[in-house]
Amino acid sequence: MLAIPTLGVSWLTACAGDAEVEDPAPLGDAVPIEYPLEMWDQGIEGETVLQVRVNELGEVDSVAVVETSGHESLDSAAAEGARAMIFHPARRDGRDVPVWVRMPVQFSRRSSPEP
Repeated sequence: MLAIPTLGVSWLTACAGDAEVEDPAPLGDAVPIEYPLEMWDQGIEGETVLQVRVNELGEVDSVAVVETSGHESLDSAAAEGARAMIFHPARRDGRDVPVWVRMPVQFSRRSSPEP
């Protein structure tokens, strides 16, 4: 069985102006990012940091790797999974707005501790 990578999200509300922005929130508990089987079998771990744009519909419409794990297959898996995520959109002044988020994805064979 493949471990699901841990996902941390820190929100960047670029161009938010003076109005406060309510952060977007991922829908559901499942993160659609899969640990590449060949990397799991080799015991390779790493962290990929993504820059993700969540549009006003809560869809991811842009993804960029801003810090590589050093392994193309981990970076690709993180980006591919992020593109499949759906969010409650960010809100400002009662309206849904697009925002950029910084999303670290940790690929680890160890279980993450419960919060």
